[in-house]
Amino acid sequence: MFQLHKPPLSKAPLYRAPSAPGSALVLLLALATVTSCAPQQNTAPQVTSGSAAATATSAAATPTGSGASGSATPGSTGTAGAEELCGPGSAINFDISQFQSSPNVDNKWFPLKPGMQYTTTGDVKSAEGDVKRTVVHSITGLTKVIDGVKTQVMWDRDYAGDELVESELAFFAQTNSGTVWLFGEYPEEYENGKFTGAPSTFIHSLDEAQAGIAMQADPQTNTPSYVQAHAASVDFLDCGQVFKQNDHVCVATGCYDDVLVIDERNPLEPAVGHQRKYYSAGTGLVKVTAVGGKDQETLELEKIEQLTDAKLKEINQEALKLDKHGYQVSKNVYAKTEQAEVATETSAPASSPASGDKPTVQPGY
Repeated sequence: MFQLHKPPLSKAPLYRAPSAPGSALVLLLALATVTSCAPQQNTAPQVTSGSAAATATSAAATPTGSGASGSATPGSTGTAGAEELCGPGSAINFDISQFQSSPNVDNKWFPLKPGMQYTTTGDVKSAEGDVKRTVVHSITGLTKVIDGVKTQVMWDRDYAGDELVESELAFFAQTNSGTVWLFGEYPEEYENGKFTGAPSTFIHSLDEAQAGIAMQADPQTNTPSYVQAHAASVDFLDCGQVFKQNDHVCVATGCYDDVLVIDERNPLEPAVGHQRKYYSAGTGLVKVTAVGGKDQETLELEKIEQLTDAKLKEINQEALKLDKHGYQVSKNVYAKTEQAEVATETSAPASSPASGDKPTVQPGY
């Protein structure tokens, strides 16, 4: 699913690993990664059989305008002369003209179908002890326009034990060729049941934040790392690279033979986290494992649900409340975006996985 990276879990509010902002994952999902990220320092995963090595270098990014902070003017974020933040070949190539007029995120590795809900469970191991973690990813029927692009809204709830520690909206859009981009995150943090703020909020084109690639259209090994999103104001830089293809993974929802493994790291904070995320075609994120970092996080897909239309309507309303609250909390960033709106209240059926045992899809409630 989605990616998005979640923070290491302790009794304090979550701080994502690998990056500072909230997490977004389609079993979706997902998204990730990052010292300083000097272009010449491409800390790619060590190459093993079937793993990726960054060997190619892409051309300079296509210009789409000048970098922007402040108000969001459509197409305002440029990529001319973009830095290779995640190593050679990782310059962000953002072209607003390549996005769909209305979001239909059907990339087989990162499908976002309104009304689908995915639950991942696991734990975070740290010097302070182990903490149980549960993340619920709901694909809403909402859309939100960011920098002239209409994005699909996902709502994540992250629990440490039974306590809600983060409630986040994440925004995705797909290009005509099938690449899924992350346009931003609004993650509210909670401690002891009380709202504490949303300091890791970032939105593409505002305060110099840049959208990045959540999932490539045709991910292949032996290709360069790519930027999953970059927001210097909140120290967010996630880097991804295809590590392995056709892996075999078994979790609570079934066994998958077609698994794509993405190596994700945070070059800005290498000690915070280094993960690998496992995606199955038609399902999305099925597993997360820790490679390094002081907080070792593991997650596995436990439940896939297709919500009823009534439940999707309820999810939409809760996400709209979160969107509205963001205008009060983040006046310098989120308040400059257009409000989210309901695009559908009809739950879409999930696709069957391309191979392996069929996962159990439970009816919604």
